Amino acid sequence: MPYWGLYLQSEQFSAADIGILMSLFQISRIFAPNLWGWLADHTKQRVKWIKLTALLGLMGFVAVFWAHGFWWLFFVMAALSLFTSSTLPLSESLTLAHLATTNGHYSRIRMWGSLGFIFAAVILGFMMDAYGIKSLLWFLLVVQIVLFYLTFKLPEATIAPHESDHFSIWKILKQPAVIALLIGCALMVTAHGVLYNFYSIYLAEHGYSKGMIGLLWGLGVICEIIIFMWMPKIMARFSLKTILLTSLALAVCRFSLIGVAVDNMVLLLIAQSLHAATFGSFHAASVEVITQFFNGRHQARGQAIYNSVAYGVGGTIGGLSGGYALQYLGGTHTFLLAALFPLLGFIVIALGLKLAQTHASKGMFS
Repeated sequence: MPYWGLYLQSEQFSAADIGILMSLFQISRIFAPNLWGWLADHTKQRVKWIKLTALLGLMGFVAVFWAHGFWWLFFVMAALSLFTSSTLPLSESLTLAHLATTNGHYSRIRMWGSLGFIFAAVILGFMMDAYGIKSLLWFLLVVQIVLFYLTFKLPEATIAPHESDHFSIWKILKQPAVIALLIGCALMVTAHGVLYNFYSIYLAEHGYSKGMIGLLWGLGVICEIIIFMWMPKIMARFSLKTILLTSLALAVCRFSLIGVAVDNMVLLLIAQSLHAATFGSFHAASVEVITQFFNGRHQARGQAIYNSVAYGVGGTIGGLSGGYALQYLGGTHTFLLAALFPLLGFIVIALGLKLAQTHASKGMFS
């Protein structure tokens, strides 16, 4: 994600065009995960659908090598994103189902995704400096192949019955606390949609090399890993709502710093270290709250709905608005405007989120 915008820029697309193309990944998250989540819950076979989405994602990515021009890339990326956007929420629900019966640690498992991100961000930055932007495509092809292979190593999980199984999922969705959580998450991800799509372009325009851009991305995710390791102690001490609100407040600081201090390395490093809160602690607390609301047979669809609203709707708004803002207002104003979204999210969560279980359950985070 950090480098795909640079690849599109190398194909001579404008910031607005890049915003449209990058938003396809987020638009597909609005509806695709819900389809696959429903199939997983209905068939009780999550691994089968993870394998299928990984295979179709691999096949779709191969077409990128021949796709040039806006409309060719538009259709290829649209098809690709229909499948790649669903693999993660299906895997999350599979992980949570295993943890419900094994008393495992979600944050320690999720940490490996962060390690993968650091490896890719740092290695790719220096690789593209040495071999050019096209090396990105070959690297990602290898990743897609390995990902598909690893799906055959996933064990299926038994979904334990839950007392809320007889509820309609719409009854859960209509709860004011659920609505507040989803809106708050979408507002946080809107700001991150701007970050993921345009942060690398913004840094490159200010003279940073791709190697340095990769190191800055790596720093953010290293801090994310540290916070995942600390989450059991943090969740034992603080309520989930407090963690969410603190993360949102720090997000306002982070995006403001990116906007006004892009040429100040010290402040930029501080802003990147805040990724620990704006993604790490916020994501962990959000997943825990979602599992409180969506249990049993609603688990996969609950994760899918969370991904659809937060990362689908929020990411799409951030990607589209960020592209036009970058093109017509410049990077500084774009990231200052992005800081407004977590501020609104703070207000929504503060006023609307009420939890029957204020702290994390002991299974996943302790």
